[in-house]
Amino acid sequence: MTGMEETREIRLRRLGMRSWRRGMREMDLLLGKFADSELAALGDGELDLYEGFLAENDQDLYLWICRRDGHPGRYDALVRRIAAFHSIG
Repeated sequence: MTGMEETREIRLRRLGMRSWRRGMREMDLLLGKFADSELAALGDGELDLYEGFLAENDQDLYLWICRRDGHPGRYDALVRRIAAFHSIG
């Protein structure tokens, strides 16, 4: 936003839209459903981490979530949370 600080509500909507419009249908479903259900419960620091997570490559994200392996350590809790949400692993 220009000249204004982004509100939490706008941030949640923006991150939700980025979660649903990934480029890989599998990631749309994994991250979009997670975002719809869980983003509002995340704190500001966790949202910062999630936003960084969304900047990563979809193929990497898919493997990190489905295999729960090979991801950078900073994403460990987030990857576990998304995988658990989808009952993966």
